[in-house]
Amino acid sequence: MDYLQGLNPEQRGAVEQIDGPVMIVAGAGSGKTRVITYRVAHLIRSGVDAFNILVLTFTNKAAKEMRERITNLVGPDAKNIWMGTFHSVFAKILRVEADKIGYPNNFTIYDTDDSKSVLRAIIKEMNLDDKLYNVNFVLNRISAAKNNLVSWMEYQQNPQIQADDIETRRNLMGAIYQNYVARCYRAGAMDFDDLLFKTNELLKTHPEVLNKYQHKFKYLMVDEYQDTNFSQYLIVKKLAAVNENICVVGDDAQSIYAFRGANIQNILNFEKDYPDLKVFKLEQNYRSTQNIVNMANSIIANNKEQLKKRVFSEKEKGDKIKVMRAYSDNEEGKLVAEAIMQERSTKGLKWNDFAILYRTNAQSRSMEEALRKQGTPYKIYGGLSFYQRKEIKDLIAYFRLTFNPADEEALKRVINYPKRGIGDATVDQLIVAAGANNITSFEVIINAQKYLDGRTAAKVYGFATMIQSFQVITQNLGAYEAALHIAQHSGLLKDLYEDKSVEGLNRYENIQELLNGIKEFSEREDIEEKGLDVFMQDVALLTNDDNDKDKNADTVSLMTIHSSKGLEFPQVYVVGLEENLFPSQMSLNSRSDLEEERRLFYVATTRAENKLTLSYATSRFKFGSLINCEPSRFLDEIDAQYLELDFTARPTSSNNPFFADERKAWSSGPGSQGSNRPSADTFSKPKAPPVKTTSILAKAHVPSAGFAPSDTSNLQVGMEVEHERFGFGKVINLEGNKPDIKATIFFKEIGQKQLLLKFAKLRIVNN
Repeated sequence: MDYLQGLNPEQRGAVEQIDGPVMIVAGAGSGKTRVITYRVAHLIRSGVDAFNILVLTFTNKAAKEMRERITNLVGPDAKNIWMGTFHSVFAKILRVEADKIGYPNNFTIYDTDDSKSVLRAIIKEMNLDDKLYNVNFVLNRISAAKNNLVSWMEYQQNPQIQADDIETRRNLMGAIYQNYVARCYRAGAMDFDDLLFKTNELLKTHPEVLNKYQHKFKYLMVDEYQDTNFSQYLIVKKLAAVNENICVVGDDAQSIYAFRGANIQNILNFEKDYPDLKVFKLEQNYRSTQNIVNMANSIIANNKEQLKKRVFSEKEKGDKIKVMRAYSDNEEGKLVAEAIMQERSTKGLKWNDFAILYRTNAQSRSMEEALRKQGTPYKIYGGLSFYQRKEIKDLIAYFRLTFNPADEEALKRVINYPKRGIGDATVDQLIVAAGANNITSFEVIINAQKYLDGRTAAKVYGFATMIQSFQVITQNLGAYEAALHIAQHSGLLKDLYEDKSVEGLNRYENIQELLNGIKEFSEREDIEEKGLDVFMQDVALLTNDDNDKDKNADTVSLMTIHSSKGLEFPQVYVVGLEENLFPSQMSLNSRSDLEEERRLFYVATTRAENKLTLSYATSRFKFGSLINCEPSRFLDEIDAQYLELDFTARPTSSNNPFFADERKAWSSGPGSQGSNRPSADTFSKPKAPPVKTTSILAKAHVPSAGFAPSDTSNLQVGMEVEHERFGFGKVINLEGNKPDIKATIFFKEIGQKQLLLKFAKLRIVNN
């Protein structure tokens, strides 16, 4: 058949194997989607009724793309295939069968906001502490239970689950779960997790329904099988039990969603469920150069739990993978932005040929600022621009209100956040009173007793007093200290800190990243005015962005690595390759967690088609302090023959010696207690790795008597110098040309810093 001619032998074998259990191990860039669509088309052309084919995907986009391709191959029969996401397909089945489990066929599907609203009401009705029983935490806990098919009754009867809740002082989680299920049932509603949970319940309690769909779906295909959870695994296994014409497609090396409940064992142990399984390995990568593919292979080879395969590329050998070292996260952003600018101009590329990938959303700040400063257009994918995130806008609204109390939009945003018992009706009253009396809303709340009843007036006046105190404080503090004071005393920082959900931790980290940016701003040597109000002016310009850009606009793409899965770009920059950042400190508790981080790194590197650049910083601000950073263990694991180290001092021997030297320097510096890296084999109950921090505020230097800056035009490496604030240090590197020479200096008190000599004001101690 003509449509099979363009397939390589392994792809063709997978397409033509119609009957029995099949597993297609599809390496990165190996033409997975093509194989799935051709296989479905081949089933139909071989006489299989399209109504008897079920294809399950993880995104609507994937399902839509596959259906379009199949339609091009077989025509309108493609419309009859049952194809879609797990949730959409089983919602369709539940619409038909819902009455059997006591639900109306027109049941409502609650989204996340609906679920949170129900849970808030329940928590309030039960008179529970909504900080301890944070709605995000509660929803995530219930979601995890449902994805593991733990009902509310089993939840309450499970000793281990109950012990966990007692340990965290959330003894009533089971009761909340029970009330939540009852409330949804009474409303004739299912949440997102129920679509799988209730399908399992339906198939388990009604054998006739299971039998019906086992005979209807004679051929099953599951895309991205490595991302299935326990609930999805059981549904698929039950449906395929009669005919066993099941084909799963996936790549264990790209299993990166354990935090969502995905279980890599589903694909690793698939052969145990089907001993007569036929396995096809798609190992040719059509996306990336040989160097990128071979480098990625050297990374993933370190994982013990994997399906062995040899991914290869027949494209050109390509550039080596460049590794860039920066002295700070801000400099890392600058180096990446400059590299993109240079690559674009010298190779005639477009902006959308470039992607910057990072482990956490908070890392986007330094990248965004560097791109903006050089006028490079960019777009954040999989999340909002750093300065457009709610928590950032909330804190900035407090800053705005402090400097301009007449700012009504800022007032409306934060007057009841964190909650102060000031409702929307009260805010409306304030605005109406301001308009009627031709004064600002802030003037109304200062004189609240004139416009509101006593109790409400007291709450509103308390808010006004707080803002007035911020106005006084900011006159006497630097930008960072003022920002930290407002974040703390507004209650915003405390509110976010107490939210221990994944989302809450991300929001808290983003606030800390904003404070880090203000800290760095306040220490810049090239500007004189460093107040919080000046920083606010800069931010106002940064946030003046067009959020309605064309999706196909020529912009650099910024996204987390998780968001990049399934995408590809000619050039990719993976940033922040530092221990405790990537791999994440949270991943050091077990080998399985560390191996998932390594798979995440593998996914990041295999997004690149032609050129891959990795970068890390030797220091990074965290929680207002300067942290010395150790290069990621993943850099050690790359075969040195594929690397190009873009440092001032390059290593002379092989096998990645730089990283060992850098790590040795990191772990033997002033005040160090050795490397913070646990052994790869000590994952039973590791303690949290120690973090070396140096608080600049806590180590104020007293300048020498008669301190006066020296002429630094002839400054040389090795000279000892004194800085008015940073103290005594030694020059370890000089770079650039006059008048923009940068000096890298290791200060005894605060560690390594990079300074522009024309602004640095250094006293040469000896030469």
